[in-house]
Amino acid sequence: MDATFWALVALVLFIGLLIYLNVHSKVGSSLDERADKIKQDLDEARRLREEAQEMLAEYQRKRKEAEKEAEDIIASAKREAQAIEKEAREKTEEFVKRRNALAEQKIKQAQSEAVAEVRSAAVDIAVNAASKVIDDKASGEVADKLIKDSIAQVKAKLG
Repeated sequence: MDATFWALVALVLFIGLLIYLNVHSKVGSSLDERADKIKQDLDEARRLREEAQEMLAEYQRKRKEAEKEAEDIIASAKREAQAIEKEAREKTEEFVKRRNALAEQKIKQAQSEAVAEVRSAAVDIAVNAASKVIDDKASGEVADKLIKDSIAQVKAKLG
């Protein structure tokens, strides 16, 4: 008997032992358990993928809403800035008009005062001139009467 025969006998005994110890069912159940575990892992992965897609869709929707809201805020801020600018321009124009009117009023007042001063100075000069002329040509009561009459006339005309 050669070694090949004994190797065959050992192999048959080993296979018989494996069958007797029910190793094939244990290996099968182990493989079934592993297949079930893989199936569960795949189902879990599919569920997680679906949740991730839902979350992604929700975040994209929220991002779009936030962008829309930001655009609305920017548009609102631009409208408010334009309104404030318009109001400031109107107030500035109104302020300039008031300042111009006040300046014109002051100019008219200064002009009136200047005219009054010129008239007063003219009256004083006329009175002094008349006094000198009358002093040179007239004397006494006649001169006094002429001076008073002239002064009254000048004041009436200029006043």
